[in-house]
Amino acid sequence: MTECRMGCGACCIAPSISSAMPAMPNGKPAGVRCAHLMESLLCELFGKPERPKVCGDFQPADYVCGSNGEEAIRLITELENCTG
Repeated sequence: MTECRMGCGACCIAPSISSAMPAMPNGKPAGVRCAHLMESLLCELFGKPERPKVCGDFQPADYVCGSNGEEAIRLITELENCTG
């Protein structure tokens, strides 16, 4: 996998984000939907300077994203639990 899977959004839900961002000045806890994840499951901050660096640095990969959105949530949650 080299591109984001449309209709997923797991990377905007499962991990914690410690960086402050608009509408989430204290960051985002793991398992909480980001305030900037739109109904289309796209980020409304994409390409904007206020988007957290960690979000821009994320690179989709099979070991993180799995074969579907549900698997991605599970895999990212497992990684979060190992590093959190």
